[in-house]
Amino acid sequence: MTTVASPAWVTTVSAVRAEEPAASPSLPAAAPAPAPSTPPAGAEGEASLPVASPTASPEAPSFFAEAPAEAPPPLPRKKGLVLESSLGALGFGGSFRHVAPTAYWLHAQLGYEVLRWLMLFGEGELAYTDTSIAQDPTKARAFPIVGFGGGLRATIHASDRVAIFAQADLGAMKADVPRNALVILGFRDAETLSPYFGARLGVEWYQVDRHFAIGAAFGIRDAQGFARLAATADTPLMWDAGATIRYTF
Repeated sequence: MTTVASPAWVTTVSAVRAEEPAASPSLPAAAPAPAPSTPPAGAEGEASLPVASPTASPEAPSFFAEAPAEAPPPLPRKKGLVLESSLGALGFGGSFRHVAPTAYWLHAQLGYEVLRWLMLFGEGELAYTDTSIAQDPTKARAFPIVGFGGGLRATIHASDRVAIFAQADLGAMKADVPRNALVILGFRDAETLSPYFGARLGVEWYQVDRHFAIGAAFGIRDAQGFARLAATADTPLMWDAGATIRYTF
């Protein structure tokens, strides 16, 4: 049997192919994932996805305690030790009105409310006037009137902040003048302490501060010492009116 030798270039090519690695089977390329579809706004049966605002930022935490809800103001205090003062005018009736004009009047009283509606009090007052109606300017004399007394006050509250009161009082008062200064005018008894009795009506408005109240009052009294001598028909009436402020301790 005859052997045919292979050419040299065939042997070389076969050796090169044997040294080459076997080609790996190629895999198919992965298809790109489909983009999520956004349903149109307002479409029925489809929920709208919230879209974050590009400018929105998370709220910074607060380092301060939250303020409590505002509480209502406390109700005014209506019972206790009461100091009250009034500033106004003191006028005269009877014959004394032909002697002195209306006086400037300062009144103060200190009381204690034994009940919510009942108060016991003591009072003092000071007024300034003159004899310019009965005498010419060269002889007219200015003088104070002083008095003190006490009484009872009843209070009715129309609301938590508004009240109406009525009080009755008695005491003594005099014109503080040199001796016999009023005798020549027929009012000798006005120079000494003489009794008076009267009544006063007023209204009070309680403030947010539970201790304070402001108001106004009007009173009338019978001052026996200011009756004209030998004038049996003379009625020595006085009236007073003023603005008031009170403090409850």
